[in-house]
Amino acid sequence: MTPQLSMRRENLEGLREQPLPEGYALRSYREGDAKAWCAIMNESIGKGWTGERFGEEMLDPSQFDPEGLFFITCEDNPIATAASWRDSVGEREIGRVHMVGVLKAHRGKKLGRVLTLKVLHYLKQHGFRSAELSTDDSRLPAIRIYLDCGFEPNLIHKSHRARWAEVYEALGIPAIPEGFRNGLSERGT
Repeated sequence: MTPQLSMRRENLEGLREQPLPEGYALRSYREGDAKAWCAIMNESIGKGWTGERFGEEMLDPSQFDPEGLFFITCEDNPIATAASWRDSVGEREIGRVHMVGVLKAHRGKKLGRVLTLKVLHYLKQHGFRSAELSTDDSRLPAIRIYLDCGFEPNLIHKSHRARWAEVYEALGIPAIPEGFRNGLSERGT
């Protein structure tokens, strides 16, 4: 199995703001959000998200930060989410944009962009200097958002260059930028 695509934003300077559309609000995690979070994940990331899995993968790890798990709500119901994350408790340099998802009925309103930028601002406010994320090749609308938010492909697996070429073609982007970050030599993969 090949790993997800990797993206990196080298710094957190010059972050834009993206206003919320009318009728939506932004807030952090609250006790009892697990069911709504799982519904969003099951509709946007993939099936099999349960309250138990939410606990194991989000709440239980010591790097979980409830203030960094964001929800966009409509009529007080969570309809989109994204988390700030770090690969270890001690990580202070590179933050992650993690688990971005929007319910289908609310897509096309730039909510994914709002959440991605919110996480980036949050990471910057907490002293992180850069950000990474992982995504699937098929999540083209999300990849477009990440590119628009300053992320670039991060080549950390031998399959990534060819896969990114296919993504760029599918997005109608004429050429792969020369500035691809090549993490292969740095990480020895």
